[in-house]
Amino acid sequence: MTHSPLPADLPQTELTRHRRLREQGSLARADLDAILDAGFVCHLGVVVEGRPLVVPTVYGRDDRRLYVHGSVASRSLAGGAPACVTVTHVDGLVLARSAFEHGVNYRSAMIHGEAREVTDPEEKLEGLRRLTEQSAPGQWEYARRPNRKELAATTLLALSLEEASVKIRTGAPDDGDGPDAESGLWAGVLPLAAFWGAPVPDPALAPDITPPAHIARREGTRHHPHVSVGIP
Repeated sequence: MTHSPLPADLPQTELTRHRRLREQGSLARADLDAILDAGFVCHLGVVVEGRPLVVPTVYGRDDRRLYVHGSVASRSLAGGAPACVTVTHVDGLVLARSAFEHGVNYRSAMIHGEAREVTDPEEKLEGLRRLTEQSAPGQWEYARRPNRKELAATTLLALSLEEASVKIRTGAPDDGDGPDAESGLWAGVLPLAAFWGAPVPDPALAPDITPPAHIARREGTRHHPHVSVGIP
């Protein structure tokens, strides 16, 4: 089944409307896509037995859906429940002259929707492929695919990307033109960047088994390869 592309601008709803720091909000779906593509860990928020529960997990996506992974034993992943998924990247600390003006340069996305359990075998495999490729591109073709027993023990949820909220903060402290600017105190941004280290082999590996190219070439590269905001 083919689908028309989602609108280029994110809709403003009661859940996604920017009420505070509106200047940091973005309605561009391209910004949402970039934030999702830059990571692979999200936090899934649901209500279980009347109490909020927030679970860290991994995700993948296509143009219309976010796929979230979890065990069937996890009560937080009951399909059909209202859910909120958040993805956040920290790009640096904003260190101002006054404690009140301190902040964080960041990019964040919140996706709202109903968590639909994926039961169709073809969609489930495709969703798991996207989830695997999100964190380790090339690994789906390299590793053994899930067997029937493993698929049965895995819950995959899908959330529509139609309703989402994006916020981005960049730049210097906000007190450069205020009275504290004459204090003589240092102010600026302390960037934060993560890099992949050298692959560490499983001790059970034979010595002649080396990392495949798609893993080895990530050593020394940035965790978020497309990020330039706030990082020199």
